[in-house]
Amino acid sequence: MPSDARLEILSSRGLPGWLADHDTSLAFTTYQAGKLFLLGRHPDHRLSLFERSFSRCMGLCAHHDSLWLSTLFQVWRLENALPAGHVQDGHDRLYIPRVAHTTGDLDVHDLAVTRDNQVVFVNTLFSCVATLSERASFVPLWRPPFISRLAAEDRCHLNGLALEHGAPAFATLVGRSDVADGWRDHRRSGGCVYDLRTSEPVCEGLSMPHSPRLHDGRLWLLEAGSGQLGWVDRERGRFERVAFLPGYARGLCIVGDHAVVGLSKLRRSRTFADLELGEQLSARGAEPRCGLMVIDLRSGDAVHWLRLDGVVEELYDVAALPGVQRPMALGLQSDEIQRTITIGEP
Repeated sequence: MPSDARLEILSSRGLPGWLADHDTSLAFTTYQAGKLFLLGRHPDHRLSLFERSFSRCMGLCAHHDSLWLSTLFQVWRLENALPAGHVQDGHDRLYIPRVAHTTGDLDVHDLAVTRDNQVVFVNTLFSCVATLSERASFVPLWRPPFISRLAAEDRCHLNGLALEHGAPAFATLVGRSDVADGWRDHRRSGGCVYDLRTSEPVCEGLSMPHSPRLHDGRLWLLEAGSGQLGWVDRERGRFERVAFLPGYARGLCIVGDHAVVGLSKLRRSRTFADLELGEQLSARGAEPRCGLMVIDLRSGDAVHWLRLDGVVEELYDVAALPGVQRPMALGLQSDEIQRTITIGEP
């Protein structure tokens, strides 16, 4: 962000306490501003927000002591450099970029790490789920059955990925189309959730679904086009709405009985026109917001929130960092990373 860029941050009073009660911090990304944010808390219960710049950062995955992050043309692994119990300048995690896989611009959306430690990601440009390669940009693992061939055309806007038992299981897409950019014609009700193991849809008729996540055997997702958090009844193929969200919803992690959801403001473009979300916002007298909302999955109530106003208007992903109080990271745009050297055990 430019040095004079304005960013105002507001939160509910109870958000720091909620983070403390659940012994967690949060990480979230904005591709629009090119930032990775790390949200924690000070010992006096004030929020701590740390940011670092990564070009067009989107998909985010916390795996053990690592953070995996997709950017404009790379997939990064950031590793915590602090030994257990150590603190540096009040921070109990120091994430350092250690490995970058150069993929080219694949418009990578969701990513995850399997039980076999394989990094899998949604290659949105080529309409497939893929993995990393030592010698190629990517290796395709699965594509929707209606996609006739791999082409750099973003035909169906495949975007979300969920693991089950540590293996790729479900993916979301906006519209079944086999032509370049054809998904935009199906934004209102053409969205699907596919089971990757059978290549069959488990839920159809959705409006721009994103961020499928398995929790306690239930498949949760965000129907961004209607502004709804809900779950998929896989037996009946129905989407059960649980909570309305005042913004374009992308990015979901579940902490205990709560969902943490990323929200974005609406771009003034055809992509966001004529959606139920706009109708719902108007009916409720609300403006779309950018930030995070914490939803109680039992009641559907929004119990806590974080709002970002100013230069940041769109978020993509959010991940929980369990057992972390106040995280920080090193970026690539200052000499700090040159001077931070750690020595591994022999």
